[in-house]
Amino acid sequence: MGDLVLDVVLAPARALERGTDVTGRVVLRQGGSAANTARWLGRLGLGPVLVCAVGRDATGRALVADVEREGVDVRAVRVAGAPTGRIGVLVEPGGERSFVTERGAALRLRPEDLRPEWFEGAAAVHLPAYSLLDQPLGLAGMAAARLAREAGALVAVDLSSAAPLLANGQRAALGLIEDAAPDLLFATRDESRALVGPGREERLLRLAPAAVVKRGREGATVLVRDGDDVLRFEVATSPVAAEDTTGAGDAFDAGFLGGWLAARRRGLAEAAALQRGAVLGNRTALRQIGSRPPELSIG
Repeated sequence: MGDLVLDVVLAPARALERGTDVTGRVVLRQGGSAANTARWLGRLGLGPVLVCAVGRDATGRALVADVEREGVDVRAVRVAGAPTGRIGVLVEPGGERSFVTERGAALRLRPEDLRPEWFEGAAAVHLPAYSLLDQPLGLAGMAAARLAREAGALVAVDLSSAAPLLANGQRAALGLIEDAAPDLLFATRDESRALVGPGREERLLRLAPAAVVKRGREGATVLVRDGDDVLRFEVATSPVAAEDTTGAGDAFDAGFLGGWLAARRRGLAEAAALQRGAVLGNRTALRQIGSRPPELSIG
């Protein structure tokens, strides 16, 4: 549950120069952390449902149709008076990204927009931290976590981005994640450091019984409580040259959720299920990095 937005991707062929122009690519494509994860869950054949809000505009219609083509059941609330969200993505040579966000209608999803029947039969509800921060979307995110638990579903939260998560301070951020009470917590190495301190990743288990720290080309670290002990294991990946890493973390989440939930259904022990999730997560992220998403057609 969360954002479905338009990404305006600027990919200069070389470093920008102040006061002049450089050549490169300018691409319009579907974006949003929740929508990216849903897209990959659809590609994996897992029948995802995406709950989101878009504007009553051509951009919103095009984005919904684009995600539906990937096998996603989209429950989109159409918001009057607010444009569909847009994010400017600057991709530097080498793949590093910076963002300018205007989330628009994505932030207008309200708790009363959610229907309990949307959550019936769900195995898990995935919430990017973006879905917990701004209001009323943040209230809707908390309501989604509650509806998930009432339906017997697990709750997964991705910390998403350190700066907005910690905008009101570390204590407020910790309280927010504690209130969501996830069963599984995703974080990048930088997000983990910002939230619980460098070298203290095991503190993430104070927020969830299992946590995954994504390390990009270095793979992932998986942590899980085992009684009074903490199990920690590393999952390696094959480093690749990335032209654009946008969406790779969301693809990882989709693969991880698919592998983890499938292993749990087969009755595997939690540590083994989490390992399966990490392996499929890395494979899915590599597929995202190795592909170039199609440009969005708005018309």
